Amino acid sequence: MKKAVILLNMGGPNNLPEVELFLKNMFNDKNIITVKSSLLRAFIAFMIVTLRKKASTANYAKLGGKSPLVGYTQQLVAKLQSAMPHLHVTFAMRYTPPFCEEVIQDLMQKGIEEVILLPLYPHYSTTTTKSSLEDFNEISHKLGFNPKVRFIERFYENTLYNQLLIKKIKEALGTNNPTEMELIFSAHSLPQKIVDRGDSYQAEIILHVKILEAMLKAQNLEFKEIHIAYQSKLGPVKWLEPSLEQKLKSLVNKNTLIVPLSFTVDNSETEFELSIEYKEVAHELGFERYIVAKCPNDADEFVACLKELAD
Repeated sequence: MKKAVILLNMGGPNNLPEVELFLKNMFNDKNIITVKSSLLRAFIAFMIVTLRKKASTANYAKLGGKSPLVGYTQQLVAKLQSAMPHLHVTFAMRYTPPFCEEVIQDLMQKGIEEVILLPLYPHYSTTTTKSSLEDFNEISHKLGFNPKVRFIERFYENTLYNQLLIKKIKEALGTNNPTEMELIFSAHSLPQKIVDRGDSYQAEIILHVKILEAMLKAQNLEFKEIHIAYQSKLGPVKWLEPSLEQKLKSLVNKNTLIVPLSFTVDNSETEFELSIEYKEVAHELGFERYIVAKCPNDADEFVACLKELAD
């Protein structure tokens, strides 16, 4: 039986003209803008895109004119393919190319009979994991693709993955004394109403931090204090708190290490928002040290984790 592994992620603009497409597709997703009326959702999406397009394009221009996510993902796919030569490894993005449709068409031409769907989101959320699965299922149905499917919903408890996160923390820490540093795990925020409706994302974030806290303690890595904060809030509705800005403002100790907890591959929210925007905020607040850890990206340990999940 011919098998394939598909890594799923939200995507990011491959060039500046694609910024509008990225925003349009994201905010027309019924799992992101959860109003029942498709017409109202389209209107809300149009307003958001109109308001954000210019600023978002400027942000991506500062990152070289594209999101770093696709390049890192291509490197990750190449490494995972080498580690799993008996399978076909590919990836599909939710909001920018390569879309599920072209990926599925390729799988059909290759005669793939079994698919392992592996969303690159460590924690389950309707806005990410569920959205990516629905996209795959809808396109498969439309194209008449009916493989055996195995879906991996979450992997924040995976030991290999968490060992890698600890390694990334150590690398970012360098020669700094952890007892002098505030450790902030920064996760992508969600509207509070989505969590109130039963989305497990926030609960899994909290559990994940407890796991990592225990692992740090076992290795005698004692930070001054460990925090959770949320980033990337959008719009006037109530979002998960505290925001990263609120957390930074609340700290008396002006030395911090930021770990992007909900991202496995560096993207605009890590390389621009965390590493540029919030660095400026921290500077204005008088921080002496503001360090951002790298995401797993194509690290060998992440490849080993994904291989373990897919096997």
